Amino acid sequence: MRVLFRYLMAGLLALSLAGAATAQDGKPTQEDAKAITLKAAELIAARGLDEAAKVFNADGEFKYGEIYVNVIDFAGTWKVYPPRPAGVGQSVINVKDPDGKYVVQDVLAVAKDKGEGWVEYRWLNPASNKIEPKVTYVKRVPGQELVAYVGIYK
Repeated sequence: MRVLFRYLMAGLLALSLAGAATAQDGKPTQEDAKAITLKAAELIAARGLDEAAKVFNADGEFKYGEIYVNVIDFAGTWKVYPPRPAGVGQSVINVKDPDGKYVVQDVLAVAKDKGEGWVEYRWLNPASNKIEPKVTYVKRVPGQELVAYVGIYK
């Protein structure tokens, strides 16, 4: 019985480590982006934007590889932007992708109209230095005029 218990525990440990390695080392999926966005919105609602921003800006489950959490308010002002923290406080309401699509306005429309959902556009991938298709999951923070979102390159 003891051998079986050790075998099961070793198997569970291996599975949990493999799952963590996939999320941290492999290319993130749309499901990863959605799950992180939903968790980010919950964190903001529970602990407030200032405390959540500290977590979002630190390397970890909310910031790794191409994954990071953006937060904007309903006016289109950056509240959290880990790739360039100096951008916090700037209006991004009129930011367009290379095809002229108003990305932030689309993000806000989804958040205001549906509460959450996907937005697709093209953006410069810093890893490849090329314009690539990107898909972003958007979630309105419950009870607040804030939107959290996470995107991945396709």
